[in-house]
Order: sequence, then C-alpha cells, then structure tokens
Amino acid sequence: MSKAIFKLRGKHLIEEANVNVLKRTVELDGKQYGTEMLSFDAPVSGTVYGVLLNYKGALHALGDAVNQPPYKEPPKAPILYIKPVNTYSGNGMPIPLPEGVEELEMGAALGVVIGKPATRVSTSQALEYVAGYTIVNDVSIPHDSVYRPAVNQKARDGFCPIGPWVIERDAVANPDQLRVRVFINDEMKQENTTANLIRSVSRLIADVTDFMTLNKGDVLLVGVPEKAPLAKAGDRVRVEIDELGCLENTIVPESELTGGVAL
Repeated sequence: MSKAIFKLRGKHLIEEANVNVLKRTVELDGKQYGTEMLSFDAPVSGTVYGVLLNYKGALHALGDAVNQPPYKEPPKAPILYIKPVNTYSGNGMPIPLPEGVEELEMGAALGVVIGKPATRVSTSQALEYVAGYTIVNDVSIPHDSVYRPAVNQKARDGFCPIGPWVIERDAVANPDQLRVRVFINDEMKQENTTANLIRSVSRLIADVTDFMTLNKGDVLLVGVPEKAPLAKAGDRVRVEIDELGCLENTIVPESELTGGVAL
C-alpha cells in the first residue's frame, strides 16, 4: 500500500488514503474500492508544464532537423509548454476527439508534483521539493513542428487526463527508473523507461527553476517518449507507470459530449 492524494468528482476537498497500485484499489473508511467504482477529478491544482525532446529517442528521431533553422543546434535548455486548466481531466473521463480529426497522439508522461516553491534549486536538493508523482496523458493532435507552441494541437478541452492519484514521493524508489507503457484496447502499443531521459528528474527541476519558480501544486511533465501511439474514436487507452498504477480513458467524438460528459 502507498499513501496518495486524490480528488473525487463533485467534491471540493482533496482526499488522502492508502492505495494499492497493483490491484487498483483505494481504502476509504475502512473499505476497499476499485478505481472503476469511483469518479476521479484531476488530483492537482497548479499549472502543468510539459517538456519537449527530453527522451533520447525523441531527440534522435528529429535527426538533422535540430541543426536547421531556427534552432541550428540541439536545445541547450528545457523546451517548455503549458497544458492549461481547460485540458485537465480525471481517470475514467472521456478524451474528446475534435471534429475532422481522425486520431490523437497518446503522450504518456510521468508528472512530478511540486510540494513547495522551488527557485534555483540544486540538482542534489531537487527531490526535496517534490510532493509526489502522478500519471499524465499529454494528448495531442498529431503535428510535426516543435519550433512554435502547438496550442491548437495540445490545448484542447480534455487533452490532459491526470491521475487517478498522486503517490507520495517516498513511495517511489527512483523516479529515473520507471517503466512507462501505453495500452490501447488492452494491447501494448508503447513501452519505454524514464532511464532514457536526457535530463533526469532532479536535473530537469534544477534547470527549469534556474529561470522560473515552480510553485506548490504545479506539475512538471518529464517528457513524452518517441513514437507516441495513435488512438481513434472508441479506443480505450491505459497509461501505466511502475509504482504509480494506471490512468484509463476512452476516446469519444466531441460531438457526443456535453460539458465533458458523454451524452
């Protein structure tokens, strides 16, 4: 069992309880509940920051393009973008498929939840500023350019499922040694590990806080592995990360949704 925080849909308070990430159960009031029996909201309150090209394979996949304008060389600092609050969604909530779009990229990402204000922290002390870890599906409409903010492709409503909980920091032995897997309709479509990050979790926190403050409740995504799998309408998507559990959502045409809930 691991200590975790989460937010149930329709409730204003953050819950704290023991969870079994393997059995996907939550202990509430002395009773065990499967995650399928509960309705979760996103368990975070701050800003979600994404990072591009932090997996070795993702940078390698660009080939010589990183040496062309406008970069002319591999990035020397983290390439950040924001997933705004309209994108946040919880475990079990539908992922909207916009009209005219056939498939979406499933961006499996480890989310590092900040526990206290972090400004110019050192690599050696970076994990002291972490409250815990969560699973994020950084959904995106497929696109090629990494040279300009992909707001149209990444900031759609419901494009950032998070959860189902935040596992406390000390329950995760090593955030730089976690397997990440994506299943679509129970078939594994992607597998990678945070051991393949260019910047480790500690280094990423240090590099980002060198020029901006991360506040309590903010979430820093460590990056999305190369070859993000595609999912279409009706597909059930499950993102699994070792020691954290899994995040499950279904792709639903936007025309069949109202207020983020299936008709």
